[in-house]
Amino acid sequence: MPISDSPATAAWSIGTDVGGTFTDLWLRSPDGQSWVCKSPTTPDVVTGVVNAVHLAAGTVGLDVAQLCSQVTRFGHGTTVGLNALLTGRAARTGLLTTRGFGDVLEIGRLRRGTAGLTGLELGDYHLRGQIPPLVPRTLVQEVDERIDADGLVRTPLDLASARGAIERLAEAGVEAVGICLLWATENPDHEIALADLTREMLPDAFVSVSHEIAPSVGEYARASTTVANAALGPIAGHYLTRLETELAALGMTAPIMMTTSAGGVVPATTVTERPVNGLLSGPASCVVAGQKLGQALGTSHVLTLDVGGTSFDVGVVVDGTPLISEQVTFGGADMRVPSVDIASIGAGGGSIASIDGGVLTVGPRSAGASPGPVCYGKGGTEPTTTDADLVLGVLDPEQFGSGGIVLDRSGAETAITDAIGMPLGLDTLAAARAIRVVFDSAMADLLRAVTIERGHDPREFTLIAGGGSGPSHAWALCRELGLDGFVVPPTATAQSAYGAGTSDLKTTASRTSYVRLPSGVEPSADDVATIAAAVADTRQRALATMPGASLSAVSFTASVRYHGQAHHLDVALPDAPDAAAVADLLRLFEKDYEQLYGKGSGFREAGFEILSVRAVATRESRSSEAGAQGEPFVRLGSRPVVFDDPTRPEDTAVYSSRWPVGDQELTGPCLIQLPGCVVVIPPGGRARTDDLGLIHVTVGA
Repeated sequence: MPISDSPATAAWSIGTDVGGTFTDLWLRSPDGQSWVCKSPTTPDVVTGVVNAVHLAAGTVGLDVAQLCSQVTRFGHGTTVGLNALLTGRAARTGLLTTRGFGDVLEIGRLRRGTAGLTGLELGDYHLRGQIPPLVPRTLVQEVDERIDADGLVRTPLDLASARGAIERLAEAGVEAVGICLLWATENPDHEIALADLTREMLPDAFVSVSHEIAPSVGEYARASTTVANAALGPIAGHYLTRLETELAALGMTAPIMMTTSAGGVVPATTVTERPVNGLLSGPASCVVAGQKLGQALGTSHVLTLDVGGTSFDVGVVVDGTPLISEQVTFGGADMRVPSVDIASIGAGGGSIASIDGGVLTVGPRSAGASPGPVCYGKGGTEPTTTDADLVLGVLDPEQFGSGGIVLDRSGAETAITDAIGMPLGLDTLAAARAIRVVFDSAMADLLRAVTIERGHDPREFTLIAGGGSGPSHAWALCRELGLDGFVVPPTATAQSAYGAGTSDLKTTASRTSYVRLPSGVEPSADDVATIAAAVADTRQRALATMPGASLSAVSFTASVRYHGQAHHLDVALPDAPDAAAVADLLRLFEKDYEQLYGKGSGFREAGFEILSVRAVATRESRSSEAGAQGEPFVRLGSRPVVFDDPTRPEDTAVYSSRWPVGDQELTGPCLIQLPGCVVVIPPGGRARTDDLGLIHVTVGA
């Protein structure tokens, strides 16, 4: 079914995002009204999504079949694939590679044993080398063939060798096969022939080839990306098939649009073929939503924070564009997956507080959705940050989420007193505040890491707080970082779901275009022709998979590095490159390099390497153009809330609104209860609303 986002034809739109604790849903009606709902995430994930749809239908007073039949866009983000990789539940996968390169996944880049470890974890030698490669060596088979860097065949593909390798994988019971041959990016003929033979001999196996999945220089990242895609293929196919079946049973005919790590949405069939592109789909949607809000606010520098149940995710938008990383590291493997650059730590509403060696720690262990925090009353016994917020007065036990959950304050107090208060000699309120301080400090450190440590002044950014706990803790983070205030959208609790429902359609294509330019040498006609050919090819392939290609805009980036470096930067490239444009590309690379690593860090004397070109085709979505009709704040009363002094809780006014109308002002201390979250305005702070329903909070001294 074709996607229609124009206001003239738009009906109901839904965006969903599956988190570790809650499944969030954003719903928009034809007249622009919006609602957000939260439902506990279920072990099979699909049931949680279906429950959220039922909850949404009840919220707007419609029969679920009546609602689903009118939905024309269903956006969806999930970490099903990422969780499968990290927990080892992906499909049993084999790798076919060139003779002599069977150890590529074992060797990695000589740091595979430490890939993905944090700075503190690197000091613990017991943690090194604990993560096995994505494919064990016993499932790696070598075949006789060789293509060189110029794309010339040095050793023809030996079909007998290939058949023997595939037979051995079949005997090992593989469900998926990744194929990564040396220099297949320059000549894919051998990979194509090997893939055809594999599909013939293993008709039920999911097959991935590297020249399609990760067409880039560097066989290790190309191989690990290809086998990760193969391992996720059966998982993604089964998951999306079941989700489509369950939604169809409710009467939904709209196609599922899956969010990608690069911050757009694509048809579910695309993700079924290339599931590795959706590893970070949920967090990326939150950053894209923040980017759109920044455009509406007229600001080009945005910090997005999403405090969910299990993690704290931060994204950075500079000059109106989210920072993009071409490589991610998961499960000890470096993968070439274009992704919105997101920094995360294990800190969320479900993060468990405990005493370790006499020191209070919060996270990374999480209570998740089951059993959840103690206050959920589902069997949890260890105190969490949600329990602390409840005890400190931030949360209303009778008004939590949209799933009818009533919180147990007494249980939370007992758990905090027993696990934290008594060991530290603190009363219950002091112990709860200590949990919050440690939690906030960890989040502030991450915000500093993505701003100050990268050469950005956080005071030049607009902080947009999202997630179920983000608006409750943003005031403390602003004080830690010296920010004047923050902004909370009415969709804050389901910001990633909002992003999934409103993100632009984006498709990408890349191609190697190796050009080496020694210092002081101008690009030759052949160099320019190589880059221009890559631009033309990637444009055609990006548009080929885009619905409504004629309505799409295409932008380009080139991967550039100094000669001899292992890593690169992605730099904007014009759509009709000539010699002057290539020279400008190198100057822009040096500017970006020194902005990232410090003035004087560039070294043009080494010369430059242009590795590849990437095209991004974008079809703008109009789903976010219309806003909901606002409503004034309703005062619900007041309650004592602990801010800075646990011995002196402050009487704090409590207000409520589903979607605030503009031109309202409140003075702190006060709380604003939005669907699924609470905005905290501290003493001395102020809050005002605008016509978009955004709440602008200044935190005061």
